[in-house]
Amino acid sequence: MPDVRLASPQGRWILFTTVLGSGMALLDSTVVNVALPAIGRDLDADLGALQWTVNAYMVTLAGLILLGGALGDRFGRRRVFVVGVLWFAAASLLCGLAPNTGVLIGARALQGVGGALLTPGSLALIQASFHPDDRGRAVGLWSGFGGIGAAVGPFVGGWLVDGPGWRWVFLLNVPFALLCAPVAVRHVPESSGGKAEGHFDVLGAALGAVALALVTYALIEAEGGSLLVAGSAVAGLAAAVGFVLVEKRRPGPMMPLEIFASRQFSAVNGVTLCVYAAFGGFFFLAALQLQVVVGWSALAAGTALLPTTALMLLLSARSGELADRIGPRLPLTVGPLLSAVGVLLMLRVGPGAAYATDVLPALLVLGLGMVTLVAPLTATVLASVDTARAGLASGVNNAAARAAGLLAVAALPLLAGMGPEAYRQPEAFDSAFRRAMVLCAGVLVAGSLLALATVRRPAPDCRRPECRTHGSVAVPPLEAGRRGGSDAV
Repeated sequence: MPDVRLASPQGRWILFTTVLGSGMALLDSTVVNVALPAIGRDLDADLGALQWTVNAYMVTLAGLILLGGALGDRFGRRRVFVVGVLWFAAASLLCGLAPNTGVLIGARALQGVGGALLTPGSLALIQASFHPDDRGRAVGLWSGFGGIGAAVGPFVGGWLVDGPGWRWVFLLNVPFALLCAPVAVRHVPESSGGKAEGHFDVLGAALGAVALALVTYALIEAEGGSLLVAGSAVAGLAAAVGFVLVEKRRPGPMMPLEIFASRQFSAVNGVTLCVYAAFGGFFFLAALQLQVVVGWSALAAGTALLPTTALMLLLSARSGELADRIGPRLPLTVGPLLSAVGVLLMLRVGPGAAYATDVLPALLVLGLGMVTLVAPLTATVLASVDTARAGLASGVNNAAARAAGLLAVAALPLLAGMGPEAYRQPEAFDSAFRRAMVLCAGVLVAGSLLALATVRRPAPDCRRPECRTHGSVAVPPLEAGRRGGSDAV
């Protein structure tokens, strides 16, 4: 049984290094959007290259995050966590030194691999290291500090872009990693899931990542209408079918399909796809709108987006408590509707927009909608499966949200009619942004209707989430398995 106490020096070091490691990945996922216009200007990139700058990271992270937890169980959670931290740092250095968009996009994909190793490992280390009496508080502090990192991310990104330059958005990760890895080696006890036998589902992970990459490519490049685009779309769909077949037939699959036998689990993941597709598309385009059309600096644009994450950080725990009392159906119905109203209020944000009267109301309403739905969504996912599979269910839900966000970033500019040079043309971008906001609102309404029709109150003895405080706008929180085993993703 793990016996490290939170109040001990070793306990504080464990919390420090796990927060710092996961915070690097979380911070990186929130700061890059603010840096996109500067990256485009410096590297002479079109809109498609900017989309790939975001999505190359998300493709590998979403495709491999389930596998990352399993690797920690087999080879040691501390070992895989440290490898992930150093891998992430090396890829970040390559991003910061990238001479062109091709190198930057490739380095971002490598960053996602590192993120898939360190993100599940950080929570698994807490579960495996702390005494049971301290574990809940340690997880709460881990998620709370992570939420603070998510909240300050856009501000830090804007400050770096306007100050030393966009490359420091990535280079900042290097000193953090060089501090994090030695602390982990010295102070974090090694642990594993005790599963020396069995096979890793490398084929399933590869097929999932390839399917996401090919479909994303087809969506981003669809305006050209070439045979390569059509072939990529067909190949991506074929890889997706292959992924399903492999997961169905393979012993020990990365994502056991029988978990979807729970209608509630399937329904809540459908809601997840809707709401996080809308959120992913919104935050990608909102950071551009505030700089390209409104004319704000990167720092002003990043600071403007703080209210949503601040509201989630302050109110997510109370939202979870309310959902415990009244059930998840009402919050999962009302939350997306509130978010849709907030997205539609962004139609007021154009040339000459004022923060207090145009931008802030939209972000406050959107933030309240996110607060209303995120904690109940996580709780319902955990309540939909056996307790032993709670960590796996959370990992699947987290990966689904990431996949939804990356597909939205790929598809939304196409559906809204944004050309390759749109972000250099404020009037054209503004018109397309308005169409995109209507589309995002429509997807949120669809998520609300799906929740209303399918979500039911869970059993009273279901497993409750440990990550009660959450600040990420990109994905729902991860939850570990009961014993920190292969479900700890």
